[in-house]
Amino acid sequence: MNNLNEAIKQAEHIVFLTGAGVSVASGIPDYRSKNGLYAGMNSPEYMLSHTCLVREPEKFYQFVTENMYYPDAMPNAIHTKMAELEAAKNVTIITQNIDGLHEKAGSKKVVNFHGSLYHCYCQKCGMSVAAEDYLKSDIHANCGGVIRPDVVLYEEAIPEDAIDQSLTAIRQADLIVIVGTSFRVSPFCNLTDYRNKKARIFAVNKERISLPYPFEMMENDAVKVFAEM
Repeated sequence: MNNLNEAIKQAEHIVFLTGAGVSVASGIPDYRSKNGLYAGMNSPEYMLSHTCLVREPEKFYQFVTENMYYPDAMPNAIHTKMAELEAAKNVTIITQNIDGLHEKAGSKKVVNFHGSLYHCYCQKCGMSVAAEDYLKSDIHANCGGVIRPDVVLYEEAIPEDAIDQSLTAIRQADLIVIVGTSFRVSPFCNLTDYRNKKARIFAVNKERISLPYPFEMMENDAVKVFAEM
């Protein structure tokens, strides 16, 4: 714990790489754990695929609105501590999460690597649509087009600007902290391949992760770790 605190104090450019485990304490389930979103479901990857959106938009809409949105969820100690650090340091958060909690906590430099449920748009006219309106209907009142959340679905590519912003931050970082993720989903887990080789790397996760380079593992509840910083 003291090692991470000291590393944060000394660092000039910090990158936090965050995954689903960061938001579990805020009441948002992760995907693949025994109590996760996919538990007991048939073909959840299909439900969150580009093919489902195109072929069965009603089924896609029902799945997403019933299972993915937690508008009342509040940031926990991890989100708030990262936002506090950003106020004092050069901090970039690159997150796999699509729940908007980093922004809700006050963080400004957030790269939503897989998009955000709270950015929605009409596929026909391209107009932005408030998430509150999308939750009422996926048909755009203005043009009759089908609305979708701006998230990366299965079969879709990561947006180039998200990759570019992430690589720029990773290359500048002298400290990289991986939090709440098994760090096995590509291309997110490949970002550290582009790091400054002098950068220190920490991982804070309930389960030990494996990386092909030196790093410091903190096998602990990230909420507890960040609350005690």
